[in-house]
Amino acid sequence: MKEILRKAAERFDKNKCKVCPVCNGAVCGGLLPGMGGIGSGASFQNNIKALADKKLAMKVLHNANNPNCELEIFGRKISFPFMIAPIGDVTMNVGGHLTITQYTSIIIKACVELGTFASIGDLPKVEPFESAVNTIQGRGKNVIPFIKTWLDDEFMKKLEITAKAGCDICGSDVDSAGLPGLRNCPTPVTLWDGKKLSEMVKKVHSFGMKYIIKGIMSVKDAEIAAGAGADAIVVSNHGGRVLDYTPGSAEVLPSIAEAVGKDLIVMADGGVRTGADVLKMLALGAKLVLICRPAAIAAHGDEENGLQKYFTIIKNDLLHCMRMTNCSDLQSVNKNILC
Repeated sequence: MKEILRKAAERFDKNKCKVCPVCNGAVCGGLLPGMGGIGSGASFQNNIKALADKKLAMKVLHNANNPNCELEIFGRKISFPFMIAPIGDVTMNVGGHLTITQYTSIIIKACVELGTFASIGDLPKVEPFESAVNTIQGRGKNVIPFIKTWLDDEFMKKLEITAKAGCDICGSDVDSAGLPGLRNCPTPVTLWDGKKLSEMVKKVHSFGMKYIIKGIMSVKDAEIAAGAGADAIVVSNHGGRVLDYTPGSAEVLPSIAEAVGKDLIVMADGGVRTGADVLKMLALGAKLVLICRPAAIAAHGDEENGLQKYFTIIKNDLLHCMRMTNCSDLQSVNKNILC
């Protein structure tokens, strides 16, 4: 992994991501476009702190020697309860080593071979999004494209492209209206109220797709998403990139999971770096965890091989932590494994 990080650092624009040994947002506040957090970077750093503040309760007098971390979700089985989070314009955010089409092709191949979901991020124009989606090539059941909250015509064009590719799950990062780079697009990203969200859920469902709403940081918004008929939410502050001084996602996850966990699938991201972090998110109420910056760095460092190595490390760490907290499977994971 050290060699993979070294290669990624050579390929990245240092003004967009410094590939720090510890990816915690401490030195990249305000680097937007880039991989930093908005403003002071406090929201990015709060994601890291919120997970670090959670402690695992070690339990060793048991026989959970060989934990199973397979997960059944969205009607299929995946090898472990985490996946790569969507990134839109990787060229704008990290530099020009990979185009969005090249990056998407890499992550789809790696994630399919690993047995988890891949995701596709959105871009301001239809053509590059379509080019990225075209890399799916018959693997639509393994890929979740995320479409931003554009005006209706733009959204529907991308939804039709997603459906044509054979995907049966898609999502929207509804907090993307806070991204500075999207404020002045010819087709602006907008905020949706509950009525508009219900309308868009119906449109997505009319294509036979399940719909994930990403960017939920309050019980109220979670309840609105559930009431609108969404199939899943992602508790996320967009990596601390859309609003300064928000809490870390792990801070708000338990109350949100408690409020709507019986109505829809609760997912989460934000500051996840290790298998222990994945386990903490699961214990706090998430069913599936998304990992962004480190996975993107690994993919840029050594393409499919880099991402596969990183995810294998995370999986092995997760299994170790499950074994040392008496979790024989994911059904055994709950808040009682936290101190």
